[in-house]
Amino acid sequence: MYKDHGTEEFEEQEIHLRDYFRIISKRKYIILTVFAIVFLATAVVTFTMTPIYTAASQALIEKNYGSQGLDDQYRFDPDFLDTQAEIIKSANVAGKVVANLQLADRYRHYFFKDEKTGSVAAVINNLLQAVVQPVLAFFKNSAEEKSDSPALAIPDVEPKSDEQIIAEIISEGLAVIPVKNTKIVSIAYSDMDPAMAKLVADAIVKAYMDEMLEIKLSTSSYSVKWMTDKAQEEREKLEYSERELQRFMRENDLVTVEDKLTVLPQKLNEFGRQISMAEAQKKELQDQITQIQAAGKSLDQLEKLPSLATNEVLKSIRERIYKANQTKQEISKKYGPKHPQMIKVTTELRILNDEKRYEIERVLSSTTNSYELAASKEQSMQELLAQTKGEMLGSNEKFMQYQIMKREVDSNRVMYETLQAGIKKQGVTEQSQSVNIWVMKKAELPAFPSKPNKKRNLLLGLILGLFGGVGLAFFIEYLDNTVKGAQELEDKFGLPVLGSIEELRGKDKSIDSFISKNPLSPVAESYRLIRSGLLLSSAGRPPKTMLVTSMNAQEGKTSTTANIARILAQGGSSVLVIDCDLRRPRMHGLFGCKNDVGLSSFLSGSTAENVVRKAADEDIFFIPSGPIPPAPAELLGSAKMKDFVKTLEEKFDFILLDSPPVQSVTDSLVLSQYADGTIVVVRAGKTTNEEMDSGMKKLHDVQTRFLGFVLNGLKSQDMGRYYYGYSTYYSKDKA
Repeated sequence: MYKDHGTEEFEEQEIHLRDYFRIISKRKYIILTVFAIVFLATAVVTFTMTPIYTAASQALIEKNYGSQGLDDQYRFDPDFLDTQAEIIKSANVAGKVVANLQLADRYRHYFFKDEKTGSVAAVINNLLQAVVQPVLAFFKNSAEEKSDSPALAIPDVEPKSDEQIIAEIISEGLAVIPVKNTKIVSIAYSDMDPAMAKLVADAIVKAYMDEMLEIKLSTSSYSVKWMTDKAQEEREKLEYSERELQRFMRENDLVTVEDKLTVLPQKLNEFGRQISMAEAQKKELQDQITQIQAAGKSLDQLEKLPSLATNEVLKSIRERIYKANQTKQEISKKYGPKHPQMIKVTTELRILNDEKRYEIERVLSSTTNSYELAASKEQSMQELLAQTKGEMLGSNEKFMQYQIMKREVDSNRVMYETLQAGIKKQGVTEQSQSVNIWVMKKAELPAFPSKPNKKRNLLLGLILGLFGGVGLAFFIEYLDNTVKGAQELEDKFGLPVLGSIEELRGKDKSIDSFISKNPLSPVAESYRLIRSGLLLSSAGRPPKTMLVTSMNAQEGKTSTTANIARILAQGGSSVLVIDCDLRRPRMHGLFGCKNDVGLSSFLSGSTAENVVRKAADEDIFFIPSGPIPPAPAELLGSAKMKDFVKTLEEKFDFILLDSPPVQSVTDSLVLSQYADGTIVVVRAGKTTNEEMDSGMKKLHDVQTRFLGFVLNGLKSQDMGRYYYGYSTYYSKDKA
C-alpha cells in the first residue's frame, strides 16, 4: 500500500558501516581518480621544487625594568614577544641587513638574475613596466588636460630601489618563532643557498639590536627635546609670575601685611568690647537722667535717687546737717532765736543746705555730662570699628590676591624643577635600552634542505588524495537523489520489490534477448524470482492481467515486460503481451513482427481480423500496438478496450499490458483499471525520488492495485548484496 508522505513522517533509517563500504565500492573509480590526481600532483610539485635551506639563530629577549627589575620579576606581558617578532620582521631591520652585508652591491647578482636567463621574475617585471608605466602616463596626461588643478594630477610612481626589493625578499623568507615557556626567540631565514641563509640569520640579530637602540635613542631624544622646550616655557612663566608678585607686594605695601592681619582682629575685639561697655554705661546714665527728670526740682526726691543716695559728699553733708539740727534743738531749749548761738547754728544749717543743694546740682550736672560723654564714646568706637573692618577687608583682599599669585609662582617653580629633574634623569638613562638582547646561539650552515620535505609531502598527498576522493564520493552520493536500492523502495512506499535486474554491459549483451540465449544466467534467475513473487502476490490465484509501467522512458519497461512473459511461458502458461504504448511502440521489434495492424486498428474499428500473433521461435502471444492513432488515451479508455481485455482473459493464463510512462501521459492510469495488479519498473541510478513520489501519487489517486516494483539496471557490485553466488553457481552448473 502506498504511503502518503504528506501525512506520515518516516523515521530516519540507521546507516550501517556496510552502507559506507557500499558507497566507496560504488564510487571507487572516482576515489581512485581523485587519489591519483592529488598524489601525482603532490609528487610532481615536490620533486620539481627548488630546495630551500633554513638557518636559525636564537636570541634571549626580555624587558629592562631597571632598578625595579627585582621587584617586578613576575610581570607578564603576553604581547611583548609578538611585538618583538614583528619588529624583527620589519622593513627597517631587513634594510639594515641589506646595508650591513652590502647585499645590493656585493650580492646583487644573487637576488637579481641576469635578464638573459629569462627568469620568471625578470619577465614579469619587464611586463609590468611595459604595461603599467604607459597606462599611468596616459591617465596623468588626461588629468592634466582636463583640469589645471594640481590636486587632480596623478603623482609619479617611483620604482623601488634594489635595497628595498632585497629587503622585501629577506622579510618574506624570515620566520620568528618564540620558544614555548621561555624568553628565547628562534630567528630563521630560508633561502636557496645555505650559506646565504646562515649569513642573513646571523645578521638579522645584529640588525634587530641596532634597531632597538635606534628606537630607544630616537624616543629619548624626542623626550629630552620636548622636556627642554617645555622647561624653557615654564621658566619664562615662573619669571613672569615672580615679577608680578614683587610688583604687587611693592604697590600694596605687603611687607607688614601679615602683622597687620594679626593686629586688626585684636583691635576689632577691643573696639567691640569698648562699644559694649559704652552702650551699657550710656543706658545706665540714661536711666538716671530719666529718674532725675521724674523727680523734678524737689531736693528731697532728688536726694532719694540711688545715684545721690550713695554719694559720700552728700552723706557727709547730711550727717553734718543732722548734727546741726540736733545742736539747734538743744540750744533752742536754752536760748531764743536771736541768741548768738542760735544764729550761729541757724547760719551753719543754711550753709550746709546750700552745700547740699550745690552738691546735688553738681552730681546732676556730672550725670548729664557723663551721659553725653558715653554717647560720644559709643559713636567714636562705632566709627573706629567700621574703619578697622574696612582696613581688615582691604588687607584680606590684598593678602588673598597675594596668596593666589604666590601659589602660581610655587606651581610654576615645581613644574620647572620637575622638568629639569626629568631632563637630567633622561640624560643619564638615555644610553640604556628598554629591551635586553643576548645572542644564545649563532646560525649553523644547514646540511639538508628544509623544503620540500618529500616524505611529509608524499604522505600528505596520499592522505589528502584518499580523503578527498572519499569525500567527493560521499558528496556525489549525497547529491544523487535517484533510487539506489530495493530496501529504499520497500521502506519508502511499503511495497515489495519483486526482483532486481543486473545492468548488462557490452555491445553483445542486450537485455531484450539475453535470457533467451542464457537461460541459466543470474539475470534469468532474477526474472524467475519476479515470476515467483507474482504468482504468490495474491491469495487464492495469481493475478491474470498485469500492467507494466514506469515513471519515465528508457527505464526498461518494455524489455521487462517481454522477459517476464518469457519466464511465465517457460512455466507452461499461455501468455499474451499487449503493446498498449500507442505513442512509441517497441514490442513488435522485440518479437520480430510487423506493426501494420494491431491494438489501435482493432479499437478504432478499422479491422475485424484477429490481431493476436505468435512470436517467432517463442511460445508467447502478443498484440502489437498498430499504427499510432491521433487520440491514444480515448481508445485505451473506451468500453471496447475493457471488453476486449475481459475476452482475452478467458483465453490466456496471463496477460501483460505494456503501457507508456506514468509521468508522460495518462494512458497508464487508465489501463491500471483493467489490470489485476500493476508492476512498476524503476531504473536504479536514474529514476529520481521526486519522480517516484509524483508518479506513485498519481497511481494511488486512481486506486491502482500494486503488485510491487522491479528494480532494473542495478550495478553488479550492488547485485552481490542480493544474489551473491548466483554467477558462480550457474557457471559451474553450465560447465
